[in-house]
Amino acid sequence: MEKTQLVVGFIRGSHGFAGECKVESTSGEYEHLLNLKDVTLKHGDLQKETKVESVSIGNAIAYVKFKGIDSDSEVQKYNKWEILVPRKYCKPLKKDEWYIEDLIDCSLVYEGKDDPATLDAPTIVGTITDVLEGGAGYLLEVSLSESCSCITDEVKFSPDGQLRKVLVPFRNEFVGKVDIKHNTIQLMHLWILE
Repeated sequence: MEKTQLVVGFIRGSHGFAGECKVESTSGEYEHLLNLKDVTLKHGDLQKETKVESVSIGNAIAYVKFKGIDSDSEVQKYNKWEILVPRKYCKPLKKDEWYIEDLIDCSLVYEGKDDPATLDAPTIVGTITDVLEGGAGYLLEVSLSESCSCITDEVKFSPDGQLRKVLVPFRNEFVGKVDIKHNTIQLMHLWILE
Protein backbone atom coordinates (compact mmCIF):
# COMPACT_ATOMS: atom_id res chain seq x y z
CA MET A 1 0.00 0.00 0.00
CA GLU A 2 1.44 3.34 -1.08
CA LYS A 3 2.00 5.83 1.74
CA THR A 4 0.40 9.19 1.02
CA GLN A 5 2.90 11.33 2.94
CA LEU A 6 6.67 10.88 2.89
CA VAL A 7 9.54 12.40 4.86
CA VAL A 8 11.44 14.97 2.76
CA GLY A 9 13.64 16.46 5.44
CA PHE A 10 14.52 17.12 9.05
CA ILE A 11 14.66 20.38 11.00
CA ARG A 12 18.29 20.90 12.06
CA GLY A 13 18.12 24.10 14.08
CA SER A 14 17.38 27.78 13.64
CA HIS A 15 18.73 30.28 11.12
CA GLY A 16 18.56 33.77 12.56
CA PHE A 17 16.04 34.98 15.11
CA ALA A 18 12.77 35.22 13.12
CA GLY A 19 11.81 31.54 13.12
CA GLU A 20 13.59 30.38 9.98
CA CYS A 21 14.70 26.72 10.19
CA LYS A 22 17.68 24.92 8.74
CA VAL A 23 16.33 21.86 6.91
CA GLU A 24 18.35 18.83 5.82
CA SER A 25 16.88 17.02 2.81
CA THR A 26 16.50 13.24 3.13
CA SER A 27 17.38 12.81 -0.55
CA GLY A 28 20.40 15.11 -0.55
CA GLU A 29 18.70 17.26 -3.21
CA TYR A 30 16.95 20.53 -2.43
CA GLU A 31 15.25 21.96 -5.53
CA HIS A 32 11.97 20.09 -4.88
CA LEU A 33 11.68 21.79 -1.48
CA LEU A 34 11.09 25.13 -3.23
CA ASN A 35 7.54 23.97 -4.09
CA LEU A 36 6.42 23.13 -0.56
CA LYS A 37 3.13 24.65 0.61
CA ASP A 38 1.38 22.51 3.28
CA VAL A 39 3.47 20.20 5.46
CA THR A 40 3.21 18.03 8.53
CA LEU A 41 5.91 18.28 11.18
CA LYS A 42 6.28 15.01 13.08
CA HIS A 43 8.24 13.69 16.03
CA GLY A 44 7.16 10.27 17.31
CA ASP A 45 3.41 10.51 17.94
CA LEU A 46 3.39 14.33 17.93
CA GLN A 47 2.29 16.11 14.76
CA LYS A 48 1.78 19.71 13.70
CA GLU A 49 0.10 20.75 10.43
CA THR A 50 1.49 24.00 9.08
CA LYS A 51 2.14 26.04 5.96
CA VAL A 52 5.45 27.02 4.41
CA GLU A 53 5.92 30.79 4.18
CA SER A 54 9.29 30.78 2.40
CA VAL A 55 12.11 28.50 1.23
CA SER A 56 15.62 29.39 0.13
CA ILE A 57 18.47 27.06 -0.65
CA GLY A 58 21.98 27.38 0.70
CA ASN A 59 25.00 25.11 0.43
CA ALA A 60 23.62 21.60 1.20
CA ILE A 61 20.86 23.06 3.38
CA ALA A 62 17.47 24.70 2.94
CA TYR A 63 16.20 27.60 4.99
CA VAL A 64 12.47 27.25 5.60
CA LYS A 65 10.05 29.55 7.41
CA PHE A 66 6.95 27.76 8.70
CA LYS A 67 3.79 29.67 9.62
CA GLY A 68 3.38 29.93 13.38
CA ILE A 69 7.05 29.34 14.20
CA ASP A 70 8.29 32.89 14.69
CA SER A 71 11.41 32.83 16.86
CA ASP A 72 14.62 30.86 17.26
CA SER A 73 13.38 29.49 20.61
CA GLU A 74 10.24 28.12 18.90
CA VAL A 75 12.42 26.51 16.20
CA GLN A 76 14.35 24.68 18.95
CA LYS A 77 11.09 22.98 20.05
CA TYR A 78 10.94 21.38 16.58
CA ASN A 79 14.64 20.54 16.23
CA LYS A 80 15.08 17.01 14.74
CA TRP A 81 11.40 16.79 13.72
CA GLU A 82 10.58 15.19 10.38
CA ILE A 83 8.93 17.15 7.58
CA LEU A 84 6.26 15.12 5.77
CA VAL A 85 4.62 16.13 2.52
CA PRO A 86 2.28 14.58 -0.04
CA ARG A 87 4.13 12.27 -2.45
CA LYS A 88 3.79 14.74 -5.35
CA TYR A 89 6.15 17.19 -3.58
CA CYS A 90 8.91 14.63 -3.02
CA LYS A 91 12.04 14.39 -5.13
CA PRO A 92 11.07 12.64 -8.36
CA LEU A 93 12.45 9.11 -8.57
CA LYS A 94 14.80 7.90 -11.29
CA LYS A 95 15.08 4.32 -12.53
CA ASP A 96 16.00 1.91 -9.73
CA GLU A 97 15.27 4.46 -6.98
CA TRP A 98 12.68 4.02 -4.23
CA TYR A 99 11.42 5.99 -1.27
CA ILE A 100 12.60 4.43 2.00
CA GLU A 101 9.04 4.47 3.36
CA ASP A 102 7.97 2.25 0.44
CA LEU A 103 10.66 -0.35 1.24
CA ILE A 104 9.64 -0.70 4.89
CA ASP A 105 7.17 -3.58 5.46
CA CYS A 106 8.10 -5.26 2.15
CA SER A 107 8.58 -9.03 2.31
CA LEU A 108 12.10 -10.26 1.62
CA VAL A 109 11.69 -13.27 -0.67
CA TYR A 110 14.13 -15.97 -1.79
CA GLU A 111 13.85 -18.02 -4.97
CA GLY A 112 16.56 -20.64 -4.57
CA LYS A 113 17.24 -22.82 -7.58
CA ASP A 114 19.13 -25.35 -5.46
CA ASP A 115 16.69 -25.40 -2.56
CA PRO A 116 13.73 -27.81 -2.98
CA ALA A 117 11.69 -25.79 -0.44
CA THR A 118 11.70 -22.74 -2.75
CA LEU A 119 11.35 -24.30 -6.22
CA ASP A 120 7.59 -23.80 -6.63
CA ALA A 121 7.25 -20.24 -5.38
CA PRO A 122 9.34 -17.59 -3.67
CA THR A 123 9.69 -18.10 0.06
CA ILE A 124 9.28 -15.18 2.47
CA VAL A 125 12.42 -15.15 4.60
CA GLY A 126 11.67 -11.94 6.47
CA THR A 127 10.16 -8.47 6.54
CA ILE A 128 11.98 -5.16 6.04
CA THR A 129 11.62 -3.21 9.29
CA ASP A 130 13.93 -0.28 8.53
CA VAL A 131 16.49 1.10 6.10
CA LEU A 132 19.72 2.34 7.65
CA GLU A 133 22.66 4.28 6.26
CA GLY A 134 25.91 2.36 6.39
CA GLY A 135 29.43 3.38 5.42
CA ALA A 136 29.21 1.78 1.97
CA GLY A 137 25.52 2.43 1.29
CA TYR A 138 22.11 1.53 2.64
CA LEU A 139 21.32 -1.54 4.74
CA LEU A 140 17.94 -3.28 4.93
CA GLU A 141 17.04 -4.24 8.49
CA VAL A 142 15.20 -7.57 8.20
CA SER A 143 13.14 -9.34 10.85
CA LEU A 144 13.49 -13.02 9.96
CA SER A 145 10.37 -15.11 9.37
CA GLU A 146 9.66 -17.83 11.91
CA SER A 147 7.78 -19.94 9.35
CA CYS A 148 10.54 -20.04 6.71
CA SER A 149 11.80 -23.62 6.34
CA CYS A 150 14.80 -22.65 4.21
CA ILE A 151 16.47 -20.90 7.19
CA THR A 152 17.79 -23.00 10.06
CA ASP A 153 16.64 -22.30 13.61
CA GLU A 154 20.23 -21.39 14.53
CA VAL A 155 20.00 -18.54 12.02
CA LYS A 156 16.38 -17.52 12.77
CA PHE A 157 16.61 -17.25 16.53
CA SER A 158 18.98 -15.45 18.86
CA PRO A 159 20.40 -17.36 21.87
CA ASP A 160 17.55 -16.00 24.03
CA GLY A 161 14.94 -17.51 21.67
CA GLN A 162 13.85 -14.26 19.99
CA LEU A 163 13.55 -13.88 16.22
CA ARG A 164 16.72 -12.26 14.93
CA LYS A 165 17.02 -9.09 12.93
CA VAL A 166 19.79 -9.01 10.34
CA LEU A 167 21.20 -6.33 8.06
CA VAL A 168 21.33 -6.96 4.32
CA PRO A 169 23.34 -4.57 2.13
CA PHE A 170 20.98 -2.91 -0.36
CA ARG A 171 23.26 -3.68 -3.30
CA ASN A 172 22.81 -5.63 -6.53
CA GLU A 173 24.95 -8.52 -5.30
CA PHE A 174 22.52 -9.24 -2.47
CA VAL A 175 19.18 -7.77 -3.57
CA GLY A 176 17.45 -8.56 -6.86
CA LYS A 177 14.08 -7.31 -8.05
CA VAL A 178 12.33 -4.66 -5.95
CA ASP A 179 8.58 -4.85 -6.57
CA ILE A 180 6.84 -2.08 -4.61
CA LYS A 181 3.50 -2.88 -6.26
CA HIS A 182 3.55 -6.41 -4.79
CA ASN A 183 5.45 -5.36 -1.66
CA THR A 184 8.40 -7.74 -2.24
CA ILE A 185 12.17 -7.50 -2.44
CA GLN A 186 14.17 -10.43 -3.80
CA LEU A 187 17.10 -11.81 -1.78
CA MET A 188 19.86 -13.22 -3.96
CA HIS A 189 21.73 -15.38 -1.39
CA LEU A 190 20.57 -17.03 1.84
CA TRP A 191 24.07 -17.03 3.35
CA ILE A 192 23.86 -13.24 3.89
CA LEU A 193 21.31 -13.89 6.67
CA GLU A 194 23.83 -15.82 8.75
